[in-house]
Amino acid sequence: MPELPEVETVRRGLTPVLAGARLSRLRINRPDLRFPFPERFVERLEGATVERIDRRAKYLLAPLSTGETWVTHLGMTGRFTLDGTLLGEFEEAAPIAGKHEHFSGCAIRDGAATRIGYADARRFGFMGLIPTAQVEAHPWFAGLGPEPLGNGFSGAHLVEVFAGKTQNIKVSLLDQRIVAGLGNIYVCEALYRARISPLVAAGSVSKARLETLASVVRDVLNDAVAAGGSTLKDFANAEGGQGYFQHRFDVYGREGEACRGEGCTGVVARIVQGGRSTFYCPSCQKT
Repeated sequence: MPELPEVETVRRGLTPVLAGARLSRLRINRPDLRFPFPERFVERLEGATVERIDRRAKYLLAPLSTGETWVTHLGMTGRFTLDGTLLGEFEEAAPIAGKHEHFSGCAIRDGAATRIGYADARRFGFMGLIPTAQVEAHPWFAGLGPEPLGNGFSGAHLVEVFAGKTQNIKVSLLDQRIVAGLGNIYVCEALYRARISPLVAAGSVSKARLETLASVVRDVLNDAVAAGGSTLKDFANAEGGQGYFQHRFDVYGREGEACRGEGCTGVVARIVQGGRSTFYCPSCQKT
């Protein structure tokens, strides 16, 4: 599913249209996505002004003038349209109209109306309405770790949460209680750049290497956001074009290919950890 850079890219694309806009002529075309729509969903959104578009982990959050926050998780195939135009290009086609568009309406800003739609062919995404003052305590957000691009994420934080941890560092970094929003792709890339083996126990990594890892995580995510996110089969960015960071992946999806590390003669390997594919260079990334 879309990872943090992809969701951030969508957030940035929606902001010019939705931030400051009044929602109007809303409708839902089915009672549920992954979960049922909130009670009186359309009634509670109708006429509200969107104050801004935020992101927490892989969630999009739109605080409203009504005191509630509209929350969206894209799941695997969730995608927004503006005036019927898909926000980005997908590598694999997926329907965005007809029975697959489950939410629609208008965003009115500066006298101009833009039609917004939300389609989700697999319906793994979901929407919610939460009192804004209670968002952080809501089960979707309570217990989430710090944002990897925020001030709360650092080498010192990793030292603290990894202390005594025997679980491997790859799976540990995917724990949303440790750091919010990190996904499989970017954990693979960050561990490679930091030259840390995904097999090593999290609690055995030195403070110095964890400081490096925290810095590298930021760099990898910022690079991906700057490139527009990684365009995978179920994601498109919000600027009408594909992201290009996938073409700079050092290890992800490169099983059997030569390591790109300077002077390294290793070959990228693939293993399965926690039910997910891990790509790494056994020569560069030492235990």
